[in-house]
Amino acid sequence: MKLLLDTHVWIWAAEDPRHLGRRMRALLEDVRCERAVCAVSTLEIARLVWSGDMVLQIPLGEWVEKSLADLRADSLPVTHEIAIEAYALPEPFHRDPADRQIVECARLHELRVATADDRILAWKHVGTVDARK
Repeated sequence: MKLLLDTHVWIWAAEDPRHLGRRMRALLEDVRCERAVCAVSTLEIARLVWSGDMVLQIPLGEWVEKSLADLRADSLPVTHEIAIEAYALPEPFHRDPADRQIVECARLHELRVATADDRILAWKHVGTVDARK
């Protein structure tokens, strides 16, 4: 399986895997399962750190590097194509720009979004894995 971790799943996997379901934890431990994170998730985490809603024990740059290595996850950039297609998604899709970019990144790279976001899980135009299971 090939997964793109939604921002909160990346945070949970790195900071408190107890939030993840048994199947999700197993997928993250399975070396055959490919995983990636979209760079827009780093922007979301930077905002959380900046606003004080998330506190890290190490600088954000180190956290990103360490968590990606620990999870054996690739980093995928936000390309012009992703940015453009994020607002050409089949509707209905909600307005959150980061979610739109994450979903389009998954579609472009043929990945399933690992998420607990019910809006993404219910959307029929991208493969998903419920991170709570």
